[in-house]
This record gives sequence, structure tokens and C-alpha cells, in this order.
Amino acid sequence: MVRRNGSISPWLALAGFVAAVAVAALLGGLGVAGTADEYRSLNQPSWAPPSSVFGPVWTVLYAMIAVSGWLVWRRTGWSAALNWYAAQLALNAIWTPIFFGFGQYGLALLDIVVLWVLIGVTVWKFRPVSKLAAGLLLPYWAWVTFATALNTSIWLAN
Repeated sequence: MVRRNGSISPWLALAGFVAAVAVAALLGGLGVAGTADEYRSLNQPSWAPPSSVFGPVWTVLYAMIAVSGWLVWRRTGWSAALNWYAAQLALNAIWTPIFFGFGQYGLALLDIVVLWVLIGVTVWKFRPVSKLAAGLLLPYWAWVTFATALNTSIWLAN
């Protein structure tokens, strides 16, 4: 809802952040539809998780990403920090189609390395505004660190 003074309701803004993250998740989901067999067929390191792990992990991470952005928005409105947030979310959304849809493991690695850097910048930009918002991104950053190592291993082995 838009309030009488023209400001956006915090709950409507939260819904907007959830929707933005859901779009990123849906793009990724479209990119992996029916790819469990493809993932299993790749030469992978022994520490690669089964494909069934990714959905639950990403569900939790996406919820944390949405709340993180919303917390910063509540304090600053749309700010430069949220531009970094939007950029990393866009790179997140395109990684899966690059990796699975196009099978471009090297290009996906480039995307995820830049994504990793942008998550770090976002954490750095969020921290002065909201330590909680920055902290909510740390598990995401850790998971993307792991995913970068996995992407690298798969790229080298395939």
C-alpha cells in the first residue's frame, strides 16, 4: 500500500523484495528444470552435494536475501547500497541458465566469481546501514564461495 503521504508501506516493500528474489529464483529454477540427471552425469568432486540439497538451501538463502535488502531499504530508501544488491541478484539469476541451460561452465565460473565479489561489496555497503542486513548475507556469501569451488572443479573436470 502507498500511504497518504506518498510513502510505501514497509510490508508492500517487503513484498517487492520477496518478488524480486522470487524472480531470480524462478529464472534459476527454469534453468535447472529437468537437469538433475545432467548434474549427476558430470564429473564432480567427491564433496559435491546431491542435487536434492540445492532447493532447500536456496529457499532459506533467498528468504534471507530478501529480508536483508528490505532492512536496508527501510533505513535508506533506495540507495547506492541497493544498487549493488540488485546487481548481485541479477548475476545470481543468470548463473543457472549459463551453467545448465547453455552448459558454459567457464562462463558460469566468470559469472559466479563476479557475483562473489558483488556479494562482498553488498555486505560492505550494508554493514554501516544495518549489521543485521549484512549478517543475513553472510550464509549466502559462504554458499556462493562453496558453489564457486564446485563450479571450478566441474569446469576443470568436464
